[in-house]
Amino acid sequence: MNILDYMKDHFLFLDGGMGTLLQEAGLQPGELPERWNVTHPEEIIRIQKSYYDAGSNVVLSNTFGANGLKFDDEELETLVTAAVKNAREAAQRSTGTQEKFVALDIGPLGKLLKPYGDYEFEDAVAMYSKTVRYGVAAGVDLVFIETMNDSYDTKAALLAVKENTDLPVFVSNAYGSDGKLMTGASPAAMVAMLEGMHADAIGANCSLGPDQLVGVVEEYLEYASVPVLLKPNAGLPRSENGKTVYDVFPPEFSESVGKLLEKGVRIAGGCCGTTPDYIRAVVEKSKAITPVPVTKKNLSLVSSYTHAVSFGGSPILIGERINPTGKKRFQQALRENDIDYILGEALKQQDAGVQLLDVNVGLPEIDEPAFLLRAVRELQAVTDLPLQLDTTDPVAMEAGLRAYNGKAMVNSVNGKEEVMNMIFPLVAKYGGFVVALTLDEGGIPDSAEERVAIAEKIIKKAEEYGIDRKDLIFDPLAMTISADTTAALATMQAVHRIRHDLKVNTSLGISNVSFGLPSRNIITSTFFALCLQDGLSAAIMNPYSQEMMNVYHAFRALHNMDENCMDYITYAQNLPAPTAAPAAGTAPSGPATSSGESSEGPSSELQKAIVRGLKEKTGSLTKAMLAEKKPLEIIQSEVIPALNIVGADFEKKKVYLPQLLMAAEAAKSAFEEVKVAMASSEDGNEGSSRCAFVIATVHGDIHDIGKNIVKLILENYGFAVSDLGKDVPEQTVVDEVVRLHAPVVGLSALMTTTVPAMEETIKLLREQAPWAKVCVGGAVLTQEYADAIGADRYCRDAMETVRYAEEIDESLKNG
Repeated sequence: MNILDYMKDHFLFLDGGMGTLLQEAGLQPGELPERWNVTHPEEIIRIQKSYYDAGSNVVLSNTFGANGLKFDDEELETLVTAAVKNAREAAQRSTGTQEKFVALDIGPLGKLLKPYGDYEFEDAVAMYSKTVRYGVAAGVDLVFIETMNDSYDTKAALLAVKENTDLPVFVSNAYGSDGKLMTGASPAAMVAMLEGMHADAIGANCSLGPDQLVGVVEEYLEYASVPVLLKPNAGLPRSENGKTVYDVFPPEFSESVGKLLEKGVRIAGGCCGTTPDYIRAVVEKSKAITPVPVTKKNLSLVSSYTHAVSFGGSPILIGERINPTGKKRFQQALRENDIDYILGEALKQQDAGVQLLDVNVGLPEIDEPAFLLRAVRELQAVTDLPLQLDTTDPVAMEAGLRAYNGKAMVNSVNGKEEVMNMIFPLVAKYGGFVVALTLDEGGIPDSAEERVAIAEKIIKKAEEYGIDRKDLIFDPLAMTISADTTAALATMQAVHRIRHDLKVNTSLGISNVSFGLPSRNIITSTFFALCLQDGLSAAIMNPYSQEMMNVYHAFRALHNMDENCMDYITYAQNLPAPTAAPAAGTAPSGPATSSGESSEGPSSELQKAIVRGLKEKTGSLTKAMLAEKKPLEIIQSEVIPALNIVGADFEKKKVYLPQLLMAAEAAKSAFEEVKVAMASSEDGNEGSSRCAFVIATVHGDIHDIGKNIVKLILENYGFAVSDLGKDVPEQTVVDEVVRLHAPVVGLSALMTTTVPAMEETIKLLREQAPWAKVCVGGAVLTQEYADAIGADRYCRDAMETVRYAEEIDESLKNG
């Protein structure tokens, strides 16, 4: 039976942990588990058979870390082929009578993708594609992408699957205790992106136990229209006599998972620390539970790499200023490749209160596909607002959609067959929320009835490509009343009918209505209010217009969309005095938004540029400041305070890892200018760096995302970091600590199978470098676990590591 058909009427049970069972079977620290597919096939078959015997429908191939970063092509194909063969053999030997399937298991590459890391998105797609092709050729039934802690890496893996097979694909992400991915994505953001790309089931695994994942699962169930899966750990790990153990046992594990099955989870299994006993207990618990039907939620979502924005409730504001039409300064920026101007416009609009940004970089004389691709990447490096990609060039649209981290808004299609046949396939592949203009081969109709008819035609065509009406938003086109005084009436009638009769969302480019008239804001803002009353879902508008923002906040307050009128009160309290209204094209001094600044705020333009992650602007401001200040004064009074602002907000969960990393990258631009100045001045030998810090990913582990993040932040705080890389033998770490007489060491591990190597490294350090303090981190670590293996400090993230290193450095200076 096809697995998707089976899931319609049944719970689907996955397997449990593999790493701890392999360790019990003799897997040594630093030994790659995937090689056991060839060297110890009977052990792999035995473990996988035990899961089938316990009731698992799906067993994952032993290929979690099987990728081209670890193995050459020949060995990779051999290992993947053997892994699938072993799982098939386990299914055949099993005494279980349930339906059985074999999934190709794909784990993360362990690389942080650009712009936050140094690994190219397309390289990640290519790397995942190799594993997918070998697995499909070996005969798997589905692909299971799991333990992904970054939305962009998740997209790369899913795209690799979609481009290489039509098999079903399940996608599972690893969330932290804050309910977010490492790079900040919420469950709703992941639902938006993954459903848009047609994943067949989605959910969460690893990191935490079932009780700690309840909030994450509930958010999935609220937003997802596909089956939700759960594969939690057996609680939190600790070390006992050199063995990793967990604190949740099968009875309480099955009780917790059973409650989530009752709420709507349809696919369940276990991750780290779980065994066949856990799966058996869950299967038994499920026998008294009736599966909750999977229903369409009909939610219209777009997303960035951090959050989703929902259409259909409170009106959505889309900033219009990243568009060359009628904007000479913006046209100049495009021609001069002035990306900082474009980024500045994005951040000003974010501060003014928009929820999305329209991005149009089309000029006849520029390479639009290349520039849109760059604009998407650069904008997503400095703002977490979702983007609306605005282009008539299908090549540019595909470039932008492919690179976009999240589910973008697509502007646009219309009723022309040629246009729909170009754009809808892109949306079906990459996901998107599509702006549909109510025009066709006959042009723009005069009447509302004709525009509604075009909307109906577009809905039917979209369905042919698997695009639901929830992913369409219709623009009935605002025409200027200076040319036709009935134009606004037709548009408003169309807005009302499309929203209420067809029950889809609507959007307008508001400012078109007043073109050619004096005091345009009077007409534009009044038209905006009338359209909102008719059901307008979103507006592409100028957020610098106080009149428009007045209408927006008043409408929300009057329609019970603003709890206790708090947004309106905050907005009104920050309005400029009537005699000091902002000039057109300047941002009003409205309330601050979540643009990445601390509540304390940067005190200079340089600090602001660093906090915002503006690399080029940071470099130019630093260079200019060096004419007035000494190099180290700039570091101490500008760069470090700016990093502290972002660091403090990161610790308070006001900003997330991408903002922290981009601020660090901007700070590097300042450091580079300072280094140049110091090399050519009398201050060249002034000052000294902080203490040495040796850092490594332990033997057997190639996942170096966390380690690289810590390195970057430490370097920006002035520490002399010796980065030994990944898969570092224990003695190599010790030798480097001894060579540098380093007072502090940082060790990282992602997998439970490599924690013993971390423990062994610490033992050797105690023997040969007893002065060194050891901090540890990684997805499988906890404070209790760190204590058990002899570490001095468990650091949850990069900023905790910085604070600990600062403590040690300060103690050394104080003697």
